[in-house]
Amino acid sequence: MKMRTNSRLILMALALTVPAAYPQTAAPPTAAQKQAADLAAKSAKAWEPFAKSGSWMQRHEGFLERARQGKVDLLFLGDSITDGWNKQKELWDRYFAPLQAANFGIGGDRTENIIWRLKNGELNGISPKVVVLLIGTNNTSKGDTPKDIAKGIRAILDMIRKQSPKTRVLLLGVYPRGEKPGEERTDRFRANITAVNQILSRYDGKKGVRYLYFGDRYLAAGGVIPKTLMPDFLHLSTEGYRIWADSIHPVVKEMMR
Repeated sequence: MKMRTNSRLILMALALTVPAAYPQTAAPPTAAQKQAADLAAKSAKAWEPFAKSGSWMQRHEGFLERARQGKVDLLFLGDSITDGWNKQKELWDRYFAPLQAANFGIGGDRTENIIWRLKNGELNGISPKVVVLLIGTNNTSKGDTPKDIAKGIRAILDMIRKQSPKTRVLLLGVYPRGEKPGEERTDRFRANITAVNQILSRYDGKKGVRYLYFGDRYLAAGGVIPKTLMPDFLHLSTEGYRIWADSIHPVVKEMMR
């Protein structure tokens, strides 16, 4: 009986990864469907494409439409931290809008989700001069190993190069998270993030990739993250985004020449 139940959950989970099987006009997912989707998401490999449904798919469709409009010289790819630029209009307009920038960040995304999005058309019709890529922190939440997270990021870099050979990538090291060292959960996250970044740093200067880490700018004395920069010790405040903008703006302009 247990085997039959697991089989049903797996089949339902697989169905949820196929957009056509879960149309935007469908009724809200049942508890069983949510459970199946969670099971599929947890078992997804960091370097293989994985799709979500509902509003996530609507965001993806919106990015496809933006790509069809063209004129994207600078593209931001990432999760909720990147998505948060949409709430920082003043900073965005000052630093990045003049560079013909577009933001393709979606909250909750992991490496496997961006791989799916790229595989399904988000670079079609555009060839950005520079892609700013920040991804991986949600993979640490999921429990992926640093080696697997880096493998997922490497897959993203390879896809960008294959689909848009002239595009250069500014690969950002994953930011620290958790309020302060000495907390078991924080120490675990930060150790994994450090290990990921050590691998990512090896990509610097290879195949159009430039690696940049400025996560230490979010740390105060003793390795504490101030709430003024990350109110929940993960997502950025306006001042946190200002640090991001100041850190990458001169590098992006240089790479776009």
